[in-house]
Formats: sequence, structure tokens, C-alpha cells
Amino acid sequence: MRLYLASTSPARLTLLRAAGIEPRTIAPGVDESALVAATEATEGPLAPEALVQLLAQAKADAVVGATVDGDPIDGFILGGDSAFVVDGVIHGKPHEPHIARERWLAQRGRSGDLWSGHWLIDHRGGRARGAIGRAAVARVEFADVDDAEIDAYVATGEPLAVAGAFTVDSLGGPFIRNVVGDPSTVVGLSLSTLRELVREFDVTWTDLWNR
Repeated sequence: MRLYLASTSPARLTLLRAAGIEPRTIAPGVDESALVAATEATEGPLAPEALVQLLAQAKADAVVGATVDGDPIDGFILGGDSAFVVDGVIHGKPHEPHIARERWLAQRGRSGDLWSGHWLIDHRGGRARGAIGRAAVARVEFADVDDAEIDAYVATGEPLAVAGAFTVDSLGGPFIRNVVGDPSTVVGLSLSTLRELVREFDVTWTDLWNR
């Protein structure tokens, strides 16, 4: 049983590989900012759960009918997205060092919620047969890191390209005191949620093992 990952996220790829799955990756090419702006223009501000689900579905839908190395997709397509929320404010990827630093100064010694969205399309037989999605959330408690640690971490570049400006599975790990919920949610993909979605298509999780 093949899983196609509609994402170029190295963290999601590594997570799936560690769980026994070697997915085929496809870049979805979704303009996330434009999609969110267009949606909020008509529907108003999106809640965190709605935001990550909107983008997860858009990424999965974008690759329906695509081919990989000349072969049609035959399996499940997974789209995912993440956002971090502190004090009701949604934070995506900071991209700029000064933004990452500001966020760490504000969130150190505190807690926030990491939301991960999932959209799974049954594309067995080369066509879309059904889809289902669900968001997962985990609470992240930060250590009270000092300014020097923040500056050193931001200088690595790692926090610039991840939601909330932190990782739990790499250099940022020592700055996280506790995670309440599925830890893989914080990496960007809740494995337990994905397992539940797969089973709703009457597929056993272990059928996806291919490593």
C-alpha cells in the first residue's frame, strides 16, 4: 500500500520513515498566503483548526491525478499543515531572524498549542475515491531560555522555516520542557491521527509499512 506525501517538509518525511513508511513525495505548489487571504476575505478570520485543515486539504487536492516518475498515483495522498498558537494569535513560519527572535522572547517559559491538519485522499486505482480529514493539537511548554540561547538558536536558521519558530525533534528539543498530546503532532504530523484516518478506509496501519 503506497502513501504519497503532498509536502516537501523534511520533518514529515523523516517522521514517516521512522514509523516504517517510505512515502513518495510530491510538491503541491499551493500558494498558502493567497489561499488563506482569499478564504478570510469571504469567511472572516480562520480558527487554528480550520486554517490547518484548509491548507492540508488544498495540498492533497493539488496533486490528485498527478503522476510520479511517469506512474499514476495508486494509493493514499496525504496533505498536512501546522500552525502554532500563543494567546490566541496564530503563528506560522517566521522566515526572518528578527521575527523568530521576537517570538522566542515572548514564548519562553510559557505554553502554546501546536495544531497539525491532515487530509487523506483514497486514490487507489488511479482515481480519487473518497477523502477524510482531522486536526490534532498538542500543548507545548517552553523552558525559560536566556537571550544568548535564543540568539544562538536563531542563528542556526532552523527556527525560520517551522511553525512557531521551534522544533521538538532537532536543535530546539532541549528548549521544550513538556508536550501534552501526541508528540509527533509537534513535528508536523500526528501519527496516531493518521492511523485513525487510514483505518476509516478499512486499511490496517501496518499495511503501509514498506521500509
